[in-house]
Order: sequence, then C-alpha cells, then structure tokens
Amino acid sequence: MNSLRVRLLLLLVAMLALAAAVMGAIAYRTVLTETEALFDYQLRQMALSLRDQGEIAPQQASALADGQLDFVVQIWTADGRSIYASRLHTALPSRAYLGLAYVSVAGETWRTFSVATRDRVIQVAQPLQIRRRLAAGAALRSVRPLLFVAPVLALAIWWLALIALRPLRTVARDVQQRSEQSLQPLPTQGLPDEVSPLVEALNGLLQRLSRSFDNQRAFVADAAHELRSPLTALKLQLQLLRRAPDDAARLAAVDALSGGIDRAARLVEQMLTLARSEPGAPGLAMAPLDLSETVRLAVADTVPFAVSRNVEFDLDADAPVPLTGDAAALGSLARNLADNAVRHAPDGSRVELRVFSDAGVPTLQIDDAGPGIPAAERERVFDRFYRRSNEPEASGTGLGLAIVRSVAAAHGASVTLGESKPKGLRVTVRFNAQEAHARRSASAG
Repeated sequence: MNSLRVRLLLLLVAMLALAAAVMGAIAYRTVLTETEALFDYQLRQMALSLRDQGEIAPQQASALADGQLDFVVQIWTADGRSIYASRLHTALPSRAYLGLAYVSVAGETWRTFSVATRDRVIQVAQPLQIRRRLAAGAALRSVRPLLFVAPVLALAIWWLALIALRPLRTVARDVQQRSEQSLQPLPTQGLPDEVSPLVEALNGLLQRLSRSFDNQRAFVADAAHELRSPLTALKLQLQLLRRAPDDAARLAAVDALSGGIDRAARLVEQMLTLARSEPGAPGLAMAPLDLSETVRLAVADTVPFAVSRNVEFDLDADAPVPLTGDAAALGSLARNLADNAVRHAPDGSRVELRVFSDAGVPTLQIDDAGPGIPAAERERVFDRFYRRSNEPEASGTGLGLAIVRSVAAAHGASVTLGESKPKGLRVTVRFNAQEAHARRSASAG
C-alpha cells in the first residue's frame, strides 16, 4: 500500500478503534463494578429498613411478594425458625450470614445481606445471575454511545487527513504541471514544517540541475566555437596538400596537416576529459591509492615532450603519499599540469614537479620558468577555452587548467597559482581528505 493518505487514515482509525476498545472496556468494567455496589447498597438498605420498622405490614408483604421483584426477603426467629418469606421459591438460602455474603443453593448462587435483632434475623437475597445480567445491561448501555461516535470520528479523521495532506498534493500538482525546461524553484510560503524540508530539497535539486544544464549548454557552445577553427584549418591544409606543386611543398603540407590533426585530436581528448570530470558526471571510482605512483605513471609521457622542447623535467615523487581518489582522473590532472608547464617553459629551462605530504595533507606542486600569470588573470585562466592575449593559438587548447580545477573539485582539493623562484609559475594542489569524503557523500546522496 503506497498511499500515504490511506496509510495515515488506517493508522488513525486503528488507533481510534483501539482507544474506543480500551475506553469501552474501562467504562464497562467501571459501570459493572458500580452497579454491583449499587445492588449491594439496595440489599443493605432494604434489610436495615425492615429491621428498624419491627414488623412487615400486610400491604408491604403483598408488595414484597410480587413475582416481578428479583429479590427475596426471609425472616427467622432467634432460634432459627422461619417465620416469613416474601415469595415462594424452589430453593431459597436456608441460613443467614450476617452482612454481605455469597450463598450457593442447588447450583444457584445468591447475593445476600443479613442483619439480626434481639428476636429475629432478616435476610434479603438476590440471585447472582440476575444481578450480573442487570449490571451487564447497564454497562453496555454506557458503552453504546461509543459505537455511534466512532464512525463519526473516523469520517472526521478522513477529512482532517485530506486537509493535512493538501500541501503535498499542491506541491505534486505544481511539479506535474511544469515542463521539462522549467527549473524555477517551487514556492515555499505557507508550507508546514514537515513539507518544507522536502520542497527545499527539491529546490536544491532544481538549482543543481539548472547549473548543470547551463554548464552543458556553455560547454557545447564553447566546443562548437573552438572546433570550428581547427576544422577550418584542416580543410585549408588539405587544400594546400592537393595544390602542392612539388614534393617539398607536398611534404610541408603533410607536416602541417599532421600537426593540425594532432592539435584537433588533443582538443577533442581534453574536451572529453573535461566532460568526464565535471561535477555530477559518472565514472569516478574512488579507491585508496598512492599519489606519488599515480603521478609518476601519468607524467611518463610528458618526458619525451619535454626533451623535444629542450626542457629538463625533474620529478620528485619517491615517498608514498596515500590518498583516496580516482587514479585516472588524478592522472589526467597531473598530465595537464606537466604539459602546461613544459609548453610554457622557455628553451633550456627546467620544470620541477613534487609530490609530498604537508602536515598530513597530500600535496602536488609544479614549478616552471615560464612567463607566469599575473595575479589579475589567475582566476580567469581556469575558465574553459580561455587563452591569454599574448599566447599563440597553437600553445594550447585552453582546457588544461579547467580540467585541473574540475578534477580537484571532485576530490575536495584546492588549486592555487603563485610565483616560482626566481621566476615562472607555481601551481599547488592540496587535497583535503575530509572535504573529499563529504563531497562524495553528497554526490551519492
């Protein structure tokens, strides 16, 4: 049963039925006890009144002999001789016990009250079966109103459940009426405290979806713009290859075409890497790893590139640095940092990359001797496809640092840009294990 309203109604009706049953049982038992006490009081008062008046008048004797009365009056002399019985009965108590007592005669139990004077004993008796039937009838009459009130209360509970759940139906109707493109937050005014957390969580989800869709649209627009130039260049280089007048020109056109294809391939590869590392993207497999070993394996391909540019590449990652993360994503982060450093380093310079633990915080740091980045631009260089004005288009795709920040954010790490000594750029990535764990828990939730 998935209906919250039906479940709530059934629970409330069950509680109502249980409460009515308990109240009915208590009322029944209370009335039964009080009725028994009332009957005992009547027996006592009748016996005492007969004792005080001394004798039974003929009119009173005829009244007591009425067969419709459910009690019997007997009188004995002091020596035990029966001198009066209000009416004939097949089996009457033959002895008197002073005060209240239960007397069994021929399988029938009587409730009696006896009182003695100097010359006689007066007993008033009542069959126990009659007493209990009368008491039960009185108790049932006291409980009977509950049988009429319970259905009315059940209808009232059903109506109140409809009113209480109306905010949920309003929220559901608002969500159902929206189009797939409407990501505006749901209204929260006037919502009860129990519904507000749900609506706030939905609004948070809608906000995250809106940001994700905006990022995707911006990424697609930027990608389309960035791919247009290399594809146009490839077409021009292909035309130059076709029009080459001799082998030397043809060989130069082939080299230019090969370089253009490499740049286009690198652009596509980095775009895919960035898409996979965006927040919320699937595929991150977090596991314990050694950051030093991961970086060593990742930057192995950068060494030939550094040699080709006459740049000395120095890697200091000997000590194990444990970390929980995605090896492929962290490898991409390290490769992009190393590639950027080598690409911007001048001929004959040196690039240093270190992996170490700073007071228990895993840290990745890389220094180059390039022109560096002014403080005013250090935040903008993390934007996708951003290139500084003094950089040639062939120097990179403008995605390297965007990939670095995206991967770092997925691991709860911070990326800072600073100045290297004596000149150049220093990039520092500091991992925070607690923040990474919190981000992964939020993504899983």
